[in-house]
Amino acid sequence: MTEFETDKRKWIFKSGWKGLCPRCGKGPMFKSWLKISDTCDVCELDYRFASPDDGPAFFSLCFVAFPLLFLVVWIQVAFEISVFALILIAVPLMSIGCVLPLRPIKGWLVASQYVNRSMEAGTEKLWAQMHEREDEAEREKEGN
Repeated sequence: MTEFETDKRKWIFKSGWKGLCPRCGKGPMFKSWLKISDTCDVCELDYRFASPDDGPAFFSLCFVAFPLLFLVVWIQVAFEISVFALILIAVPLMSIGCVLPLRPIKGWLVASQYVNRSMEAGTEKLWAQMHEREDEAEREKEGN
């Protein structure tokens, strides 16, 4: 792995996990808990390229929920607690464990998309046309 690739990975994790703009590293990436800003307040990066879709939920389920499930099963087997007590332990643990990492994971995915200039294969022209129509509609609104 080259030094450039290492620096690129560090930048993706730093900006993504902290929720900072992947271009300047200063402006906030989010305008609410999971809602991505339209543009960066500092460098005016347009976030329309970002499409993390279901990625954060997938990673949260795979890397958080799955291990927590084993923990809950171990608690049940090791301590033989009642089903009611197990539910009181498992539901908050699984809920908090799966919801809290969503924002850092989403930031990481958006930063990764920006740094790696990722886009679905064959859709570059389609995205350009779509953004052109959005920009035109926005200019018309401002003109009226």
